[in-house]
Amino acid sequence: MQNQRLAKLFEFLEADPNDSFILYAIATEYNAQNDTENALKYYLKLTQKHPDYVGTYYHLGKLYEKIGQKEEGIKTYQIGMQAARQKRDMHALSELQGAYNSAAGLDYEDD
Repeated sequence: MQNQRLAKLFEFLEADPNDSFILYAIATEYNAQNDTENALKYYLKLTQKHPDYVGTYYHLGKLYEKIGQKEEGIKTYQIGMQAARQKRDMHALSELQGAYNSAAGLDYEDD
């Protein structure tokens, strides 16, 4: 059963089916409820319809890692880093780079 927040988000989506933030909010709400199947569905829909919505890639990558698809997570971070560079979003680029490094085993301590 959908919660009230999801029901409201779907009302918003019906009113504006091309709104990237609403798709992101739906995916994030499903993710928060540990409904990985629907979270994945909406994050992927967002990357297809709005590939420049940079915030998607971090959360989608983390979701892939959570469900044991580390390689897909790594690819997702790489695509997100490219999108962040194109938008000149250095904050998102830094977060995606950190997630990528961690997933790829490149995070290390300076000795």
